[in-house]
Amino acid sequence: MNAMTTLNADEDRCVPYATSSLFTGSRSHPIYADRLQPAEIRCPVPVIMIHGGCNTGTCYLRTPDNRPGWAHDFARAGIETYVIDWPGHGRSPMRADFLTLSSDDVSTSIVQMLEETGPAILLGHSAGGPLIWSVSERCPDLVAGLIGVAPGPPANLVPPLTVGSDGALVDDGVSSTGHPILAPDDRLFLVDEDFVREYWFSGPAAPQDAASLFFRSVVPESPRIINERFNVEGKGLKVSHPEIVAARPTLIVGPECDPRHPRATDEETAALFNAEFVWLPDRGIMGNGHMMMGDSNSAAIADLMIRWILDRMAGHVPNIHPASR
Repeated sequence: MNAMTTLNADEDRCVPYATSSLFTGSRSHPIYADRLQPAEIRCPVPVIMIHGGCNTGTCYLRTPDNRPGWAHDFARAGIETYVIDWPGHGRSPMRADFLTLSSDDVSTSIVQMLEETGPAILLGHSAGGPLIWSVSERCPDLVAGLIGVAPGPPANLVPPLTVGSDGALVDDGVSSTGHPILAPDDRLFLVDEDFVREYWFSGPAAPQDAASLFFRSVVPESPRIINERFNVEGKGLKVSHPEIVAARPTLIVGPECDPRHPRATDEETAALFNAEFVWLPDRGIMGNGHMMMGDSNSAAIADLMIRWILDRMAGHVPNIHPASR
């Protein structure tokens, strides 16, 4: 792992922190990560922030209207934080097999990162949800806790979708599939600005022009990952032993105005993993869409998660300690 370090100088920080970067993950699917390392550590394990489909780790670093993102909120609170780019996204190298990159490939690279950096809390958003459930089952001793932010459920909870002879999804009348997408497997999957506005910045808490500003950061996605997220032909990423995932503190956060995440959907995921579920309006945090880390009240959501982490991790000692930090 290679790193370059500088010192931040935010005037309103609570704890000063250094920033560095590294490459990790598997050789076939490397991961780039930003690291924010507080001078005073208040949590015994770091947090790894994992983005969703068609995104990069940028969503955790800056908001569309150029405020510091969640990663900086966490670091100022004394929580060491890594922000990754999935393989082939952002600053992570794209290999020749990107068109067939799978959720399992990304999960494997995150496992490799944990083996190098040590135990961590995984924070996964959207299509990052199936990744954190999978990783915690594969290497439970390296996952100290989980936070799902409008997380995709494991495929166990998503009814399999069938592709008809006309190449379109067969409508099975199941409303819980949540606006499913079928991505043609012979081309990269792209979203347009209208999609970003309708599905990602759909709530009144979004900053003015958030969709237009954020669209500049959107990246192409592997069609295989998109189809796995919606369990097309039953090929989504499943969890074989939910009880393994449930054996650690878990928080699931649901927003008010997310078309793909009605309250019942996230509550079902929380029930499977015996997780604490927070419906943001119940905490007075209103108007959030899917990309809540970019909304105007994003700092309030960060504060909620930071307080949960510091409370749940107090006195927590992971079974395996990193070889070097």
